[in-house]
Amino acid sequence: MKDDYLKYWRVVRYFIKAKYKISEPDLEMLLFLKSERYFTSRNFKEYLELFPWDRKRFNRLLEEEWIVEFPKKKRNRQMYELSFKAKRMLNSVYKKLNGEEFPEAQNNNPLFATNVPYTNKVYRNMIKEINKTTRQQRYHAQ
Repeated sequence: MKDDYLKYWRVVRYFIKAKYKISEPDLEMLLFLKSERYFTSRNFKEYLELFPWDRKRFNRLLEEEWIVEFPKKKRNRQMYELSFKAKRMLNSVYKKLNGEEFPEAQNNNPLFATNVPYTNKVYRNMIKEINKTTRQQRYHAQ
């Protein structure tokens, strides 16, 4: 189906959380902020009300360089934006949802490391199946 983007959302989310060592609420916050371009801490806190309580989230995302201060102050208010690191990670999310293959190399995908928990092995097997399906669809499209 052409617009079935969220079919593998669970697998994409698990992969992104493992690769970038980010929590699900933090990932969801960054997905929201992606369309905001520039935002204030007040904008951040408005959306934050929907999340499990974590009053350190803003400062942690700032310290971990998921968000950065925008150089120019606007009307005495400090503005923020997503960092290059966050934008790159979110682009990876959208690429995977749009059918880009998952890496299967251990150095690019922590789920393919040795001595991983059983759940990682289950997701690893699903990633192999998704990649196989993606390759077949690409082959038949040519």
